[in-house]
Amino acid sequence: MRISPKYDVAGGLGDFWNEIRRPQPYRIPIILASCAFPAFFLYFFAQERVYAPPETPDIVYITTFAPDRTDAEIVASNLENQERKEARQRLLDARLEKRREMYRALGQATGIDTDKMEAEIAAEEAREAAERERRIEQATGGSVDGSADDRSE
Repeated sequence: MRISPKYDVAGGLGDFWNEIRRPQPYRIPIILASCAFPAFFLYFFAQERVYAPPETPDIVYITTFAPDRTDAEIVASNLENQERKEARQRLLDARLEKRREMYRALGQATGIDTDKMEAEIAAEEAREAAERERRIEQATGGSVDGSADDRSE
């Protein structure tokens, strides 16, 4: 492939060679400075950075249940887990009740009417529960528990 004739590379190189051959005191520093500037930009801006893709992870499936369990074993396991869950909930409820008793004692010691406060809290919770139920019925058309199916028959 031939370079277009309008570019005279030989003439440019000839002029460059004539200027280099002329004896000048700052010829070498000028040449170095002239080469350093483009080299600086080429070095910092023309570097190609290639990031290797991450390795695909090795997937290890952990099975906690035997694959050949029977339905009876599954039901027994579910019942055992439910009993543990209920025992944990009873423990949390007992802790909560103990904490409430401590606050009642503190309130009575400081002269606060704790019975009135508990009644207000219970009334507020009942209002919130009723509002929540109303919203659920409104959003679902009252068919959450299947009572809407019974009305249609």
